[in-house]
Amino acid sequence: MDIRKLQKLAVTALEDIKAKDIEVINTAKVSAMFDRVIIATGDSNRQVKALAKSVHDKVKEAGGTVIGVEGEDAGEWVLVDLGDIVVHVMQPAVRAYYNLEELWKITPKRTRKKSAADSDGE
Repeated sequence: MDIRKLQKLAVTALEDIKAKDIEVINTAKVSAMFDRVIIATGDSNRQVKALAKSVHDKVKEAGGTVIGVEGEDAGEWVLVDLGDIVVHVMQPAVRAYYNLEELWKITPKRTRKKSAADSDGE
């Protein structure tokens, strides 16, 4: 399935169950394992589980592949692996603690300024 179609399906499935703060991060330049990370927030264990199930069901209905779902038992953080896209559905405290957005966003490389300790005494 085309990545854009898969992304639209996942985001729509999250919106249908009223996910909050849905963020799509393009990780194609950061990881060869998948091209997108979608992060969304649910207010309770029940909503987090329902959001993940909605993504699972919509992708399956459209003929897509769901490789796996992890974390459904606890419902604090559920991961839905769609192959090219990984969907993380989290409760607010878990999302704030792990801060996946910071981990996956591409940041420019910083060059370290040469200090006196780095010089050869010249």
